[in-house]
Amino acid sequence: MFDKKFVHHFSVFLIWLFSISGILGILNEDYTDWFLSKTPLNLLLTFVILIVNIANLKPKIIVALSIPFFIGFVTEALGVNYGLIFGNYAYGENLGYKVFGVPLIICVNWALLTAVTADVAKLISKNRIFSSIIGGALMTILDLILEVSAPRFDFWEFEGAAVPLQNYIGWLITAFAAHLGYQYFKVKTNISISWHILISITIFFSVFLFY
Repeated sequence: MFDKKFVHHFSVFLIWLFSISGILGILNEDYTDWFLSKTPLNLLLTFVILIVNIANLKPKIIVALSIPFFIGFVTEALGVNYGLIFGNYAYGENLGYKVFGVPLIICVNWALLTAVTADVAKLISKNRIFSSIIGGALMTILDLILEVSAPRFDFWEFEGAAVPLQNYIGWLITAFAAHLGYQYFKVKTNISISWHILISITIFFSVFLFY
């Protein structure tokens, strides 16, 4: 078995390696497509890093993470097929394999973002309702940043190319519901890892706000 400190430090190294190499790779036009096509692998490995750094893995953690995963899947399926919740949009090819038009990795991303924003939200409030509101708001703010690059990266695009207000309202409500379910199980993830993941994702997409 590896020492916990080694696992933590190596995990932090990998998080930033993925983020920095992704930024540099996408900025280099010769490698843009290759790096963007590896987005599902990047998200999956980041999710694995989150799991590996949980000190006491219990079955309830799987149940807790499955809540935002399935909430994400259902709401995204309603969105891409019927224009409900978030508006009329469709996913591109860079997020990998789809079920009912929804890339499965986006459901992993719902679980990942819920977990890391929950850690931050619970620092602000221990009350599950309030921390779920805060967590949902953090995820919605992050979506504001993501939406700028999503069409260019062939992740997803809204009908008419304009992101409707409905999307952000839908995100806030859906993320709040995901947090309520996830936080009910009082999962103790590694807060340091959560901070690194959240900050690295924010920096990554913030760079491309000006690209």
